Amino acid sequence: MKIRTNQQWLWAVPVSLAALVMAGCQERPAPQKEQVKVEKQEASSTIPLIQAKVVPVKLSKPEACDAEGCTQYEIQTVKSNLKWVDDYFIDRVKKADPIAFSTTPNEKINTAEGASPNLSQSSTYIRFVSQQYDRATFAIQTYTYSSGAAHGMYHQEFVNFDLKNKKRLALQDIMVKGAEQQLLNTLYDSNSIWLEQHSIDREKLKLSDNFYYGANGIVFVYPLYELASYAEGMTELTLPYSALTKLIKAEYLPALPKYPSS
Repeated sequence: MKIRTNQQWLWAVPVSLAALVMAGCQERPAPQKEQVKVEKQEASSTIPLIQAKVVPVKLSKPEACDAEGCTQYEIQTVKSNLKWVDDYFIDRVKKADPIAFSTTPNEKINTAEGASPNLSQSSTYIRFVSQQYDRATFAIQTYTYSSGAAHGMYHQEFVNFDLKNKKRLALQDIMVKGAEQQLLNTLYDSNSIWLEQHSIDREKLKLSDNFYYGANGIVFVYPLYELASYAEGMTELTLPYSALTKLIKAEYLPALPKYPSS
């Protein structure tokens, strides 16, 4: 009886060991907290595809008046899937036209004999322009007309965002440190024919912080009258991407094709 019992026990040992080995080899699920943390990190590093539309802004004073006359306001902004971008533009227009958002009652217009009340206009339109992976460009278009002026004044400002770091990009942010003068010289050389036709020498040309990413290069935009007449409109000078490899930080340049050398 003892011998039989020992044989049964010896037979059971390898079976138990095999079960323990198989249990140890099974993949253990990751702790739930660590999995959630990884998912959050992946979500935060994902660059969103911008979806934006233009919507009117509700104003406290679409028409603001004082004794000398009234100014009519119209403001349209973007509503996108990025709240921090929407908030940026709302803050901009509130600072630019605080009267349009004021709750102070309008003053009475002077209607006495001989008085000539003024009627002026102020319009602002914000729109989405383009996106290149983690960079997005928007435009702020403004138009103002002061009563009695020969014509209205318009302006277009381009606003570039770093979507990864959630900040606006100025020229100093994307430019290689110490490359300002070389960048200016290259900009002049790339547009020398037009600049010389308008009697603009190198000393007169300055870098503009108003720029956007065009199809063939970074486009620098200048306001009315700075480089050309009102009739010619705002000036745009393009600096080809191929000339910017040592002047603009690599992370702020689009990927360029490698053409075969001749």
